[in-house]
Amino acid sequence: MKTINQSFEAEFEAKKSVFIAHLCPHLLFKEHLNALKSKHPKAVHFVYAFRYLNELGQIVEDKSDDGEPKGTSALPCLNVLRGGELINLAVIVVRYFGGIKLGTGGLVRAYSSAVNAVLDTASLLEFERKKRINLSVNLSVFARVEHYLRQNKLESDKEFGANSVQLAISVSENEQKALLEFAQKLGISL
Repeated sequence: MKTINQSFEAEFEAKKSVFIAHLCPHLLFKEHLNALKSKHPKAVHFVYAFRYLNELGQIVEDKSDDGEPKGTSALPCLNVLRGGELINLAVIVVRYFGGIKLGTGGLVRAYSSAVNAVLDTASLLEFERKKRINLSVNLSVFARVEHYLRQNKLESDKEFGANSVQLAISVSENEQKALLEFAQKLGISL
């Protein structure tokens, strides 16, 4: 499976209708959709599809035709994501109507082509399942742990206490092994 860690955009035109495809990480989907609606107030449709992995390891999917004929826009977008085995991302296609009706087949081709166009510009990454681990760190070694996390690009949530910091860190299996070795050197147990 593949994923992304930043947003991408591409434009596709079919019979004077303009399709602007936006690909973003799933966590930014709602924010991105609202921003696009503000940025493109004259657009006719905001079609979307997304796929993400939930905490149980199940793929969750959703889509919206946003007023386009049923099955002509969101489903083709979702099928492109499925075909590419893409996960934890969303695609939003903004459509400006060009005055010429595309028909059912034309819409399917146009929306699929728009999503393929944005995928061609995207830097796809290998998807790696991560889990959250909790770590309690004494304030005396916190700076070293924080430096390690930054150096290894590990995301963490911090909660400061009187003498310690509680960390919730997202790690892959390999990152967890390396973090465990580092923590043992500092006398920290996971």
